[in-house]
Amino acid sequence: MTEIINLTTDRLIIRDLNYDDLDFIYVIHSKPEVQKYATLDIPESIEESKDYLRKYMEQQNHSPRKEYGFCVSLVNQEPIGLIGLSNGLGKFKSAELWFKLHPKYWGKGYITEAALLVMKFGFERLLLHRIEAGVATENVASIRVLEKIGMQKEGLRRKILPIRGEWKDNFHYAVLEDDFIQIH
Repeated sequence: MTEIINLTTDRLIIRDLNYDDLDFIYVIHSKPEVQKYATLDIPESIEESKDYLRKYMEQQNHSPRKEYGFCVSLVNQEPIGLIGLSNGLGKFKSAELWFKLHPKYWGKGYITEAALLVMKFGFERLLLHRIEAGVATENVASIRVLEKIGMQKEGLRRKILPIRGEWKDNFHYAVLEDDFIQIH
């Protein structure tokens, strides 16, 4: 049986993606300011967003999953962003955290709140040892989020991100289970 994941805070609902999220996924991925530092291109059609969503929906039938894709909504159910953990649960017990937030909601602490809850899920429910994140060196807002949630910069990966025809540098961040438990 498929476990549906639903995490909440006082302000947010973080839940498994479902087919009702297709239009929101297309809209958020179509925003140039959201995709500025993303390796995923702006979709040419909603079909590309459908393929993106299908990948996460199919993973919901696996145990353990390799990909966790979540919709971040306000408690009134209005979707505001996407967040997830990728490539987790191998023998290294690590996963990569990623997130996107609709620009209308930037600067309100929502993605920090969502990321903390997803990391707690990763450490407590998935029993991860390490959660990592990569971020374009120019993406100051996301760097700030990663540092707020307790991640430490571990290094620079040169010209690793293919973004709109250019190779960009990436900072590598991570937090260990022991560090997270002590902080939170």
